[in-house]
Amino acid sequence: MNFFDAIILGIIEGITEFLPISSTGHLILTSEILKLQQTEFLKSFEIAIQLGAILAVAVLYWRSFFTSLETVKRIAAALIPTLVVGAVFYKLIKQWLGNDQIVLWALLVGGVFLILFEYWHKEKEGAHDDLENLPYKKAVLIGLAQSLSVIPGVSRAAATILGGLSLNLKRTTIVEFSFLLAVPTMLAATGFDLFRSGPMMSLADGGILAGGFVSAFVVAMLTIKFLLRFIQKHSFVGFGVYRILVALAFWLLIL
Repeated sequence: MNFFDAIILGIIEGITEFLPISSTGHLILTSEILKLQQTEFLKSFEIAIQLGAILAVAVLYWRSFFTSLETVKRIAAALIPTLVVGAVFYKLIKQWLGNDQIVLWALLVGGVFLILFEYWHKEKEGAHDDLENLPYKKAVLIGLAQSLSVIPGVSRAAATILGGLSLNLKRTTIVEFSFLLAVPTMLAATGFDLFRSGPMMSLADGGILAGGFVSAFVVAMLTIKFLLRFIQKHSFVGFGVYRILVALAFWLLIL
C-alpha cells in the first residue's frame, strides 16, 4: 500500500461515511480493486481514516458538543450499546474485515431493506425534532440499531437513520443525530484499534495514515453539506438501488 492508495481510500471514506451505503464496505471493495493485500495494517487503516471524516463533523457541529449538555447526554446514551457490542465482538469484527462476500450480501440485503423501508415509512404528524429532549429510551434504541453496523457492508449511517425514522424522528433530526453520534463512536473504535495495533506501525505507516486522514476530512465536509441538502427533497431509495447495483456488479464483473 502506498501514499496514492491512501489518498484514494481517504476520498472513498469521505464520500461514504455519512451516506447510507457503508464506508467500511466500500473501503474493502476499493482495496479489492486496487489489489491491496488484506494485512492487519490495512484493516487498521480502514478504521483509522474514519477519524478524518469524523473531524469534519466536529468542525461543522462543534457548538452542539460544547453548548448543549442535553444533546451530549443523549449521544452518550446511544453510544453505550455500540461500545458493548464492539468490545465483545472485536476479534470477530477484525476477521470479518476483508470478507468480500459478507460485504456484498450486506450491501444487497441492506439496499432492498432501504427501498422497502422508504416505501413503507410515512413521517407521522408530530414527529420528534428536538435532540435536547429526545427520550433516553429512543437514544438507546438508536444506539442498538447502530451496533448492527459492526457487520461490514451494513452501514452505520443507514442503521442509525432508519432506526431513528422508525422511532418517529424527523428525517433532518435523525441525520444530524447520526452525524453527532459518529464522533464518539469512531473515536472509540479507532482509539481501541490503534491501542491494539499502533505499536506495530512504522513511521512510513504514519505518513500513509496522514494522507488518508486529510483526504477523508476534506471530502467528508462536502458530503455532509450535500446530504443535508439532499434529504430536504429526496428519499433514500436511490441509495438502496445503488447498493444493489454495486453488489451485483462486483459479483458479476470482479469476483
